[in-house]
Amino acid sequence: MNIVNKLTLRSLKQNKRRTLVTIFGVIISVAMITATASLTVSFLDLLKRNAIENDGLWHVYYPALNNEQQNKLQQHSLVKDVSLSRDRGYAYLEGSQNNYRPYLFVKEFNQVGLDNFPITLKDGRFPQTSTELLISEEILKTSEVDLRIGQQIDLELGIRKGMVNGEEKILGQEFPYMREEAAVLETFTKQSEATYTIVGIMERPKWEGWGAGYTVVTMLDEQAPVVMGEMESYVVMNKVKKSIYRDAEKIAGELGVNPKFIKYNNELLRFYGLSNYDGLQTVMYSLTAIIMVIIIVGSVSLIYNAFAISVSERSRYLGMLSSVGATKRQKRNSVFFEGAIIGVISIPLGFIFGLLGIGITFLFINNMIKEAFGLGQSLVVTVTPETIIIACAVSIMTIFIAAYIPAKRASQVTAIDAIRQATEVKLTGKKVRTNRLVRKLFGIEAEIALKNLKRNKRKYQATVVSLVISIVLFLSVSYFTSSLEKSLSLTQTNLEYDISLSLQEKNKAELLDKIGLISTVTEYSAQREMYFEAEIDQTMISDYIRKNYLDTLGIAEDGKFKYDVSAYMLDERTFAAYAQKIGIKEEEFTDPNNPRAIIVNKIQVQDEVLNKYVETESIKIQTGEKLPILKNDDEEQKASIYQMEVGALTDVLPVGARGRLNNITIVISEQAARSLVSEESFQNMATRVYVNSSDPMKTQYAIEGLSEDNLGIYNYHEGRNRNHQMVMLMSVFTYGFICLITAVSVANILNTISTSITLRKREFAMLKSIGMTPKGFNKMINYESMFYGIKALLYGLPISFLAILGIYKSMGPTFSYAFAPPWLQFAIVVIAVFVIVTAAMMYSISKVKKENIIDSLKQENL
Repeated sequence: MNIVNKLTLRSLKQNKRRTLVTIFGVIISVAMITATASLTVSFLDLLKRNAIENDGLWHVYYPALNNEQQNKLQQHSLVKDVSLSRDRGYAYLEGSQNNYRPYLFVKEFNQVGLDNFPITLKDGRFPQTSTELLISEEILKTSEVDLRIGQQIDLELGIRKGMVNGEEKILGQEFPYMREEAAVLETFTKQSEATYTIVGIMERPKWEGWGAGYTVVTMLDEQAPVVMGEMESYVVMNKVKKSIYRDAEKIAGELGVNPKFIKYNNELLRFYGLSNYDGLQTVMYSLTAIIMVIIIVGSVSLIYNAFAISVSERSRYLGMLSSVGATKRQKRNSVFFEGAIIGVISIPLGFIFGLLGIGITFLFINNMIKEAFGLGQSLVVTVTPETIIIACAVSIMTIFIAAYIPAKRASQVTAIDAIRQATEVKLTGKKVRTNRLVRKLFGIEAEIALKNLKRNKRKYQATVVSLVISIVLFLSVSYFTSSLEKSLSLTQTNLEYDISLSLQEKNKAELLDKIGLISTVTEYSAQREMYFEAEIDQTMISDYIRKNYLDTLGIAEDGKFKYDVSAYMLDERTFAAYAQKIGIKEEEFTDPNNPRAIIVNKIQVQDEVLNKYVETESIKIQTGEKLPILKNDDEEQKASIYQMEVGALTDVLPVGARGRLNNITIVISEQAARSLVSEESFQNMATRVYVNSSDPMKTQYAIEGLSEDNLGIYNYHEGRNRNHQMVMLMSVFTYGFICLITAVSVANILNTISTSITLRKREFAMLKSIGMTPKGFNKMINYESMFYGIKALLYGLPISFLAILGIYKSMGPTFSYAFAPPWLQFAIVVIAVFVIVTAAMMYSISKVKKENIIDSLKQENL
């Protein structure tokens, strides 16, 4: 170690407080980088495991391969594993109590398939031969026959056939049981017989769907006769990379398989960054780039301020080195050496604390998620070699960038200037001149405070830059979080229910009463939907439609534009609940002689033409105005114009309803709607019933057991739950990130101000020595805090606004909604800046006040 480095190391030891503050700042920065990198990797790992739990571990699907093709596929250099699967066929389930699922559906897997597909064993063991069977626990609930482990069952295996689009086809699990009233619309044909021994019980597979059979699993027998389906191959590739699509087609060509029959596990591949949806990729890459820039800038700012203050304080020491012959390179390297020492200590500690903090966060997050949504998977701290390399590389890069300017400045310090501190203190009249109004309005303390800031320009600028960065960090990430939640909400369909039913008017009231009596039903609603056409002026067309789709609208004879109208008619009970939800008086909308409509005027839809999600007005109209709709008085006559009064505007859709482009969504009570259509048409409309339940599966079975005619039932619980899980996980990710950024920002400010104040002990001691009173001293410090805050806000708020605008613009390719600056966050920042600066100043000054004036004037090291 050369003499300059030895002196640098001694300086670090002698100035322990400054060194510790710098190390602490770097640890925070490294912890932030590490936590962000590991949080991203862990989050993607969770999504991958969740996708595997739902759909199995596979990347590419190849259908109907013969034995020779199978052998080639399994031995291919690009292939790691091949899960083989075959649909063995259907068999009647004795004693089934579910009229919509009377079959067993036998599914065969090889050993790799049993390992890679999401099959959760509840009791017993997995099948080891083609004569052993794993049954679903749902079968035990619905069958009157006592089935248990060790029991043998004889099955007559066959196929289902039914009419699909006018053509008879073999029906798989994608087709529900075909029946209407008491008539069965499909046939079962026996193909073979088989005897199985039950060896285990599994949870109902998530990939089972809502077909006509309960899934049972057995070991694949490749020599057994084909009953229903061909062999299917689910491939796990050796490496998941961007060339996977090209590699899969290459394999298909070698096997002699038409590439158009290949399928990909897109739900899993998207979490490897392989998505064919370029719009979404553009948004994610843009947002990631913005956030990474924010992190790096914040980290560089934090570390730079520490080194800048260090070099400022060491200017006399560096000048002394110069006076005894130290070269520019040696002085510059002394700062880099200081950075290296601090990095060697801080980077490992920051890495450990970052992972520890994320691990503790995951413990709380996992409990919350499991209680709220019952997720089977948990967030686990995932550390990959790439994570370590990225965290270390970014940390080293930020330390180098932060140290570069102070190092360059240190190399330029001359002996005379450093000893005189000519570069640190500017005493020319022009530099410290203040406006006369400052003294007149605020007193001499404010003038001294302002002169102090100008006199210690570099320290003042370092603090202001730190505050500006903190403001930009907080506002940018806050807006990013709210934008992400907004974007996610735009992608979610209106699935605020677990189960939907479709039924005719016949026995509707009786059925609704029965549904209401089911113990697991927590809420239900009923509605009809009818369609009209409106003729409106161009001034009433929303801006989005006028900009993108005006030329696609129909034109009426009188020159007005034709608009589709979707009218949702809510029954009495449902309308009362809806009216209460949006805050209107129910009785004002139930008069059949004066039907008044509620217009859902803000809609969130997917524009499939422009490939983006949109939030826009459906029509420009005000309460009390008339909406001219075409009402069919008689099928043989021309429709007449009916002026429907707009009673209220809202952005709340009824449960189950959805907005559409080029469409006006209105809500009307069933009583008032009867005047708009004939009684016959009203009776022929199907009623949709939406049910929420504490146990959706149990509720579905109970409703199916009602055996109502023309009853169509669809269970959306899993899809709805998955949507909520995604929003929840993304919210946890972004809010955790904003908490981390906020903590780093506050630490940055406290670090910079406290260090700056500590380095000004001699200055404060001098002011006290010439007669400044404690009251005057406090006023001076308060004015300094105010000047810090005002200057930081003058720079920070405009920069933040530009950053927020950049985030909003980055959403443009995929999401479209009105730009709304986060005014509340702006107000919070203004208040927080003054509170934090004042608190930091007061905390630092409280320590300085206790110092002896003589000792402070003599003090060299801190």
